[in-house]
Amino acid sequence: MKGIVFTEFVEMVEARYSPATVDRIIQAARLPSGGSYTAVGTYDHAEMWSLLVELSKISGAPVPDLLRDFGEHLMGRFVAAFPALFEAPKCSFDFLEGLDAIIHREVRKLYADAELPRFAVLERRDKRMVMLYESPRHFADLAEGLIGGCARHYGETLSIVRENLASEVGSRVRFVLERQ
Repeated sequence: MKGIVFTEFVEMVEARYSPATVDRIIQAARLPSGGSYTAVGTYDHAEMWSLLVELSKISGAPVPDLLRDFGEHLMGRFVAAFPALFEAPKCSFDFLEGLDAIIHREVRKLYADAELPRFAVLERRDKRMVMLYESPRHFADLAEGLIGGCARHYGETLSIVRENLASEVGSRVRFVLERQ
């Protein structure tokens, strides 16, 4: 998992909780990396799970909620860091439809070794989109948060319904998005 995800997580925890909380979760998680992340580094995604579990213990918030909140935060950071990627799409559905073909292509230019999830649009209508998320890592909650953050960026309200699908490896989730 790319270091930018870890550095953004650490920054979010510092801002929402405190630098001391970051230190506590890093120490408690006993991470192979020691919790010293760089944006361009690559780290085992299990470290993110360890950090989330420790933050959950401190905050009392369930890990899925923390992941969704982080996804929304991360989308806002992506908008700030890469504004050009958000200019052409006129709505969240446009952005999400181009996620694999356009956005992930650009991500690979910056981070050639990035292991990205796959998103496929199964259905798109004016107010409804059905997407398939597939990843060897179990971060569907993060994906849901990113979708919510995308909707917020475009000033939309989306209802998001998830259906977990059978998968031999990782996560496979169908997201049904309804624009309000």
